Amino acid sequence: MRNLSRSSPLPLYHQLKEYLRSQVDDGVLKPGDAVPSERELCARHGISRMTVSKAISTLVNEGVLYREQGKGTFVALPKPSCGFSQLTGFTENMEKAGLPHETRLLSFEEESASRQLQETLQLSPENVSIFNILRLRFVEGEPFSLEQVWLPVERAPGLDAARLDGQSLYALLRGDYEVRLSYARQTVEPVLSSEFESRMLELKAETPVLLFCRVAYDTRGVPVEYSKCVYRGVRFKYEMAFHV
Repeated sequence: MRNLSRSSPLPLYHQLKEYLRSQVDDGVLKPGDAVPSERELCARHGISRMTVSKAISTLVNEGVLYREQGKGTFVALPKPSCGFSQLTGFTENMEKAGLPHETRLLSFEEESASRQLQETLQLSPENVSIFNILRLRFVEGEPFSLEQVWLPVERAPGLDAARLDGQSLYALLRGDYEVRLSYARQTVEPVLSSEFESRMLELKAETPVLLFCRVAYDTRGVPVEYSKCVYRGVRFKYEMAFHV
């Protein structure tokens, strides 16, 4: 058993957290196993209940452990890894990863683009109509992400909610509109979930989430879509590959 060091610059709760994580990583504690009680960990390591509680809560927030009311704390299943090495949509990514997935179309509206969207999507003054699409993604039965997409109507005339519902937008653009995506510019930043995002993603209010903002371009370098996607990191992790 690893001893906690009071002379270490690392806080005791952090040392305990890393010790418990190593137990999970090494297979000593397996998915579904109960973690020793807070009282037992206090006695074993000679630390306060508050220190133990902070270590456990941190691992719960990171998705390594989970709590069941009245039963205790248990080891969670490993987070599935979802890759983002190619310019593909959610459906293609999940199918490649072999993960069961579902998309729920929350809203589909046609509207006039704001000035910012006109600039981002390089719209002409004569063609400012866009589709505003909001979708909730699920992986393995759990909320995965909340995605909002703005798409110029001229790029997909005739598109409606019925055609998109349950379908990959990128696949529809390729197959029905001969739109070929070439590259994208994307930013990633940590934010706190809004009230609506928290409700949709089944999170506590103001939970840290990842916000991905992307502009996708076709082979001519013309913007095709602008999207904002909030990812729930409690049960999933995201893998990005970079090539030279």
